[in-house]
Parts: sequence; structure tokens; C-alpha cells
Amino acid sequence: MEKHNFGVKPVTCHSLSGDGNGMAMSLNDNDVKIYKKAGNKWSETDTLGEHGQNVTGIDWAPKSNRIVTCGADRNAYVWTYQEGKWKPHLVILRINRAATCVKWSPEENKFAVGSSARLISVSYYEDEHTWWVSKHIK
Repeated sequence: MEKHNFGVKPVTCHSLSGDGNGMAMSLNDNDVKIYKKAGNKWSETDTLGEHGQNVTGIDWAPKSNRIVTCGADRNAYVWTYQEGKWKPHLVILRINRAATCVKWSPEENKFAVGSSARLISVSYYEDEHTWWVSKHIK
């Protein structure tokens, strides 16, 4: 069993990469820290900082290597790794309460966001407009 120290702040959400050598973690704030494993140590490589309030959910897609995050600011972001940097794509969820959890579909072409508004927002990418579109399930 391995033991690692990431500080004293509480971990509110995290997700591992498909190969298990990367981790996205939020330490009870509006940033997502990206860690890479080298040997038996984790080192911070990046900070994803687009959310305006606490990040409440993270999911890292194992095949496409995309990260989706959601937060108390009622937004979600899809992060793609391009040219050595994580690039954000804002997803308008159209919810009036905080987003609380997020999960990619098995095909990684859609994701679902749960919210405290008692509805689920299912988002998919629309090529024609090059943005993420959300539909609601009550």
C-alpha cells in the first residue's frame, strides 16, 4: 500500500487518468491540480483554474484523455490536452443551482452533471457549432 501527502486541505473530488499515472484533484477550492506519478512520488504539473467557485466534481476520460469538471458556480468545463497545455471549453448547463457531480459516458461522447436543482444535465458535443450542448432529465 502506498501513502502520499497532498497537504492539509480536504480533498473534495478527484479522478485518475486511464493509465493510473495522472490524477486531477480539487482541494476544497476553485482550482483543479493535475499530478503525474514518477516512480513512487506524485508531482504537481498543472493547475486548471477557470471555475468561479468550488469544484465539486471531476472525471478523467480514460480513452480520449479529456477531463470534465463541474462546480458550485453552475458551470462545467471540458479540458483537452493540446500542445502541452490543458485548454478549457465552457459548457453552459442551464441550471439554477450548484453542479454537484459529473461522469463521462462509456463512449466518452457525452457526460452527465448532477445538480442540487434536482435535475441531471446531459451534455454532448455539437460539431456544427463547435460547443457542448446540454439537455435536462428531471
